[in-house]
Amino acid sequence: METQRITPETTEEKLIWYAMIGTYGFYFIGALYLIVPVMAWVLLFMGLWRWLGPVKSSNKNQIPNLPISVMIWFLGMSFMLLALWIGHANHSLGLGATIKSTIGWAKGWALLAIFPFIGCLSIRPELIYRAACIVCLHTLLLLPVFIGAYALGLPQNLWVSPFKLLGGPGPEFFMLNLYELEPGTGAPRWRFFTPWAPAAGFVANLYFLFALQEKDIRWRTIGIIGSVVIVLMSKSRLGLISLGSVWAVTWFLVNFGRPFVLYGIGIATFLLSLIAIPLVAFAEQLVDTFTQARVDSSRVRSALARIAVDRWAREAPVWGHGVVERGPHMVEYMPIGSHHTWFGLLFVKGIVGFMSLAIPMLISFVALWRNAFATGSAGGAAKTGLSVILVLFLYTFGENLEILPYLIWPGLIFIGLGVSMPITSTHENQADQLKDA
Repeated sequence: METQRITPETTEEKLIWYAMIGTYGFYFIGALYLIVPVMAWVLLFMGLWRWLGPVKSSNKNQIPNLPISVMIWFLGMSFMLLALWIGHANHSLGLGATIKSTIGWAKGWALLAIFPFIGCLSIRPELIYRAACIVCLHTLLLLPVFIGAYALGLPQNLWVSPFKLLGGPGPEFFMLNLYELEPGTGAPRWRFFTPWAPAAGFVANLYFLFALQEKDIRWRTIGIIGSVVIVLMSKSRLGLISLGSVWAVTWFLVNFGRPFVLYGIGIATFLLSLIAIPLVAFAEQLVDTFTQARVDSSRVRSALARIAVDRWAREAPVWGHGVVERGPHMVEYMPIGSHHTWFGLLFVKGIVGFMSLAIPMLISFVALWRNAFATGSAGGAAKTGLSVILVLFLYTFGENLEILPYLIWPGLIFIGLGVSMPITSTHENQADQLKDA
């Protein structure tokens, strides 16, 4: 069977297509962290010009349709910026630090609003599905290089790009890394094109969701294999959990009102009640195994969380501390507010920052869930967006979302794409399904 060819048509599709398929190229020269925010802001201004500026009648179909859920992302990320400014002012951090943090906001939190907006432009979901599969193909082709570097004992890091001089969170964002070794065990794990291995598992989970929607069986197979390989080689515990659960949870959310699902739930509940005690014991063992898999990492993350919450509640409950702070020796000097989005938000931006992320995520979840019952491309995009929200939520407990939008941006596009595509028809609504059951 001949492979279906997909090529970008609009300006926004071309930018997104080449940014995705050029992932490894940009990574090798250390430009990935910079190129994505620039693309995002360019597309934002293009979209705003179409929405607010004079548009010719022939281009009216390109005017962005902005759902309420997308607008709320802009409102939430604006409050993030406000919390940043007030936090800096309250702790007298100075104008220089405020400007630097504002630029960081423009390359971080702001992208969580900009990319859903970009999803409302003229973008076909099939284009992103195919581009993700191409990145997975590039990964599979580069595996001999990554594995061979470890086998031959080559240096872990080849170079740090001079683009670092333009500013960024740290050298790892501009570094060409071939592999890394676990501090405690010396076992290898791979980052691929990300700054650390768990982030690779994060991105791979999104690409796995895209691959599942790819219509061409060859590319779908490549995408699934490539994304699974990334998760396994990154040795991300959260990545493995997400890979095995998110697609199943999404399927359940979309089908839970169907009679056969309701009957299945009833039977499963009865059967599980018969083995409740051994099941609880198994779950506790599973949690313990998960923790012991990387015991040092679990200990540090737990200590960072306790410190962040304690200092937030005592010192800056509303607006936060403004910036992350270096932790004590017990957490290996890791920054307080890192390794966990929610605790990090409480410490850095207070309850205002916490709610600025929680509310848009919740509203987008509801909007995407509603649209996921549609048929055709609109329903598929909404299902993908719903899965993306679930993955993001899972990773808020293991990563700081603020510094990863430049990697997870294709998933963020579906948060807007899934609620902006025109819906032609839908399945029976949940009330009707429950009534029929």
